[in-house]
Amino acid sequence: MQSNKAPVRLAFSDKYDDTHAVQYFAKHQDGLARRLSHWRDVQLARKALAQAGAPRQVLDLPCGAGRFWPLLAEDPQREIIAADNAEAMLSTALANQPADVVARVKPLRTSAFAIDLPDAAVDSIFCMRLLHHIREPEHRLAMLREFHRVTRDSVIVSLWVDGNYKAWKRNRLEQRRARAGRTSANANRFIVARGVIEAEFAKAGFVIQNHFDFLPRYAMWRVYLLRKSG
Repeated sequence: MQSNKAPVRLAFSDKYDDTHAVQYFAKHQDGLARRLSHWRDVQLARKALAQAGAPRQVLDLPCGAGRFWPLLAEDPQREIIAADNAEAMLSTALANQPADVVARVKPLRTSAFAIDLPDAAVDSIFCMRLLHHIREPEHRLAMLREFHRVTRDSVIVSLWVDGNYKAWKRNRLEQRRARAGRTSANANRFIVARGVIEAEFAKAGFVIQNHFDFLPRYAMWRVYLLRKSG
């Protein structure tokens, strides 16, 4: 059955108009540092997909401007459902990604909190760079439970975690800003303690098969490969 829940509305959701979507598409190609970051993201995602067993049906949610579509399309047998809550992101991706890749994609406008697909609709859900925007534990759990409903087997998800230099440095900066009464420039991005998020994975019905760190003990980004338990 499809979800009949009212989706959670995140505070930053409305910013993704046509102009912002085009800027987002260009961002990961802007300069050597961002290109290297994108290369590392793709490297980790490719490893997670391989360890997930090269899933044949993948839901890319949120797909953003489609920057992972070429990776997902590397498997010629893979069915790709590319979903986003922002129509502008979908239209930007469809207009700017390579035509042969776009031809492989089935676009879907939907929320990660109320996915417009039936139960066990895909082999895997591929969720890069969303979870670090979600501060409230109940919202993360709602999304993870919806992922558990829609996937048959696995979820690949990335987020910011603690236990590394960048997280320590960011927390110190946020403490200084709080004491000075200043607002963070990244007020919609959050670090989650590893123990907290891993407990939430279990509560939602997942077991951790593996995790992959962007730069171990230095960077905040971590990719988790989850499997449905039971």
